[in-house]
Amino acid sequence: MRLIGLVLALTITLAPLAARAQRPERMREIGVVMAYKESDPNGQVQVQAFRQELQKLGWVEGRNVQIDFRYAADDPARIRALAAELLGRRPDLMVSNSNFVTTILQSEVRSIPLVFVSVSDPIGSGFVKDLARPGGNVTGFANFQPSMGGKWLELREIAPQVERVGLLLRPEPPNIGYLKSAEAAAPSFKIKLVDLKAQSRSEIERIVTTFAADPHGGLIIAPNVVNFANSHHIVALAARYRLPAIYPFAFYAKQGGLISYGFDATDQFRQGAVYADKILRGAKPGDLPVQHPTTFETVVNLKTAKTLGLTIPPSVLGRADQVIE
Repeated sequence: MRLIGLVLALTITLAPLAARAQRPERMREIGVVMAYKESDPNGQVQVQAFRQELQKLGWVEGRNVQIDFRYAADDPARIRALAAELLGRRPDLMVSNSNFVTTILQSEVRSIPLVFVSVSDPIGSGFVKDLARPGGNVTGFANFQPSMGGKWLELREIAPQVERVGLLLRPEPPNIGYLKSAEAAAPSFKIKLVDLKAQSRSEIERIVTTFAADPHGGLIIAPNVVNFANSHHIVALAARYRLPAIYPFAFYAKQGGLISYGFDATDQFRQGAVYADKILRGAKPGDLPVQHPTTFETVVNLKTAKTLGLTIPPSVLGRADQVIE
């Protein structure tokens, strides 16, 4: 009888534990607004990297997390509508990429944690007050320092005939920072710098066409949502007018651009997933430092160089991380 009583007592004690163990995990929700069209393969690669990294960290879609991706390209009205739609679902976390999308989401998201990916000048853009301790509900991953504008002028190393360089940018504070650093560096390269401000595909077409009317031109493509959304068109324009161009991300070179110098944007989405994991497990966004890239990659498209009649110097090929033939 004592044995039977002991078994019953153990059963009663363990029953609540077993019941708790059988309860399904609480479903967490993440809303992601992308500065790409859904059909854009570059955006899809980044989405997949985010998903895969979260899965490695124990977040399985349909079991303990639901990730809602929305694609806004460069349409502010659509971004606001998508933000309202996602916020109506009461997500545990929001994710954005680009300054354009992050600016709009930050104005809509007041208390929900927001992780940004690939933004420029997060302090100057008003996203955070301090990189080491952002405070508030926003943190994430920045892309380029303003000084990168001068670095991109090294385009002349592979296109020595270039005398005029047009910096294709969106008139927003981070892109203006690239413009200022490029203007400061231009005399040392014996280059005339021209600012090409564009906020739409039609403006890009018109401005680049006008710029290409004079000889010995080249292009720098600044990182912004309008250039992201029109990457194929920009590469095609550079080819049409035989303009040597340097781009901020490898996907441009893989699409046919001459050369890119920048960081791995896809890897930043993996890092974004790491921050998402930390926040979902209780970390405060304000305690997670904003991070800049620590490594940069050069991608050279030899096929495009040949089409433009350019010979890439061995010094450039020697430091290239990838050469497309």
